[in-house]
Amino acid sequence: MIDSYIAEGEKKLQESGIMGRYGANRGNSTRITRDYLDSMLIEMRVIGSVPASTEFKLFGETFASPVMTAALSGLKEIHPDGMVEVARGAAAARAVMWTGIGDDGEITAIARTGARAIKIIKPYADNALIHHKIKLSEKLGLLAVGMDVDYVFGGKNKRGFAKEFPVSPKSLDDIKGFIKASGLPFILKGILSEQDAEKALEAGAGGIVVSHHGGSVLDYAVPPLMILPKIRKIAGEKFPIFVDCSIVSGADVFKAIALGAGAASLGRAVMAGLAAGGAEGVRKVIEGVNEDLRAIMSLTGAASICSVSPDILTFR
Repeated sequence: MIDSYIAEGEKKLQESGIMGRYGANRGNSTRITRDYLDSMLIEMRVIGSVPASTEFKLFGETFASPVMTAALSGLKEIHPDGMVEVARGAAAARAVMWTGIGDDGEITAIARTGARAIKIIKPYADNALIHHKIKLSEKLGLLAVGMDVDYVFGGKNKRGFAKEFPVSPKSLDDIKGFIKASGLPFILKGILSEQDAEKALEAGAGGIVVSHHGGSVLDYAVPPLMILPKIRKIAGEKFPIFVDCSIVSGADVFKAIALGAGAASLGRAVMAGLAAGGAEGVRKVIEGVNEDLRAIMSLTGAASICSVSPDILTFR
């Protein structure tokens, strides 16, 4: 079981005082989201079931797992080359890596690991900075690029800024311009309503992440998995939809897929793996969570990711 390994890493994060600053205890939205995840129970359907495959396809490429890393940033307090180590771990696990705030040198180093990375750009007030990061992502051959559309006023503790750069709201026309400028699929992260999902489709987004930014921008935000089925209905069956926030286990990933996600991202669990064993720890966490997912799929009659059905869940 991967749980004990994650617990070992979490203990190190708690001892260093890092855990609270990275979203483990960030107010009401995180608690509500965790409670909602735990309210879902899973039926067993074992007669006639077969060993499951967790193979996952995205933007023409094939990955071993729908378990991805979240769009983390920095992590130097956990490991001197935190984000690059996460990239190495994701590459070894043949999983998608997402990355957030970081300078040109860091994203270049991430790309050189061979990880298939998706760069999420903050909604900087300076649109030229956004376009620069889009073009650099293209040049580096990343899997995709995108924007944190929910971070338009910054986080609770530092409103108006993403580190040293100011952020600002973006209009639909702004977003259309970013998408048009990108030669890569452009993903909008922070979609948490039917209205914004419709706007993302209108803008021509290549995918969306249903997310409330780990509870760091809005208290009492609706849990991503609660709104996810409505967004899937709007977007259609084949449109790429991902989810994050409080996803820590194979059961959580299974529930996300059952409700309409194509894949799900680990944040806290990846940081725990990084704390416990660097890149190798990240690999162990991704592969361990994926093996738990595979076991659940096999016990519920789901031979593949696309055959996980929402009627397998019961709400208590």
